[in-house]
Amino acid sequence: MPNIFWHQVQTWATNCFSSTPSGIMAIEACLPPVTLLVSQRQRHAPLRTVSSPPAVNPATARIHPSFPSLSWYRAPDGSRAHTKDLSSFYLPLRWKTTRPSPPLRNHLPIDTVAHRTIALTGRLSKMPMINAHLVPEVSALLLPQSLMTSKYTGLKKRVRQALIEDWSRLFRPSAYYHHPPALHPCPFMALGKFIAGRIHHMRAGKS
Repeated sequence: MPNIFWHQVQTWATNCFSSTPSGIMAIEACLPPVTLLVSQRQRHAPLRTVSSPPAVNPATARIHPSFPSLSWYRAPDGSRAHTKDLSSFYLPLRWKTTRPSPPLRNHLPIDTVAHRTIALTGRLSKMPMINAHLVPEVSALLLPQSLMTSKYTGLKKRVRQALIEDWSRLFRPSAYYHHPPALHPCPFMALGKFIAGRIHHMRAGKS
């Protein structure tokens, strides 16, 4: 059902024929497939948690102590407090431990969410803590706010780039179509819907 609805949205955005191949339609509409959008949101959501000072965001303070943070602060007994009343199938997910497949145990939601950022860290040995000025006593121990913001922006760009790469690799359009996927609308899409639709038809080989 979501794919059917999303195809209708792409058709409306491009004014293309419904018979246009879905791979081409998605690129023309600059709207990635739903599965890739979900993956992007799942990658992007943890960034606000792992890039926030633990003294400001309680969720960050509950991440497993093995998480490579620039801040020394952690909630006292953060791991055991979450697992005390849970079954033995729950355990903290250490940062450098890969998740088994299939999973043998269930991990705490906050640790599982933070673990999604491993592929985004690149050469960062520590995750940046943005909005450090909210904690004056901790700010002196951290990097300048401008550098924190630039690192955080770079992480968001990596999420966007990963979406483009997955889109090109997993949803290749027909061989005759040579336009690369993009998230920003094409310039001609600002024209009237009738004219823009005709350009979409020519690009999609449906003119």
